[in-house]
Amino acid sequence: MIERDISNAQLMREANISANIMMKIKKGQYMALDKVESICKALDCTPNDILEFTSETKDSRPKGYAK
Repeated sequence: MIERDISNAQLMREANISANIMMKIKKGQYMALDKVESICKALDCTPNDILEFTSETKDSRPKGYAK
């Protein structure tokens, strides 16, 4: 977003995502792939540009998380 000089509000409008999705992004929480696609289209990028996969320890998984 910084590289493209786009605000949270602009991204929400252009990607048609909610404030809830923005909060999930900031907290590193799960979001549906269709939202990732919308964000990538709005930012003209690929998922590799906006996602980082990290390994999780057993203790950091939310309750009900299936391996």
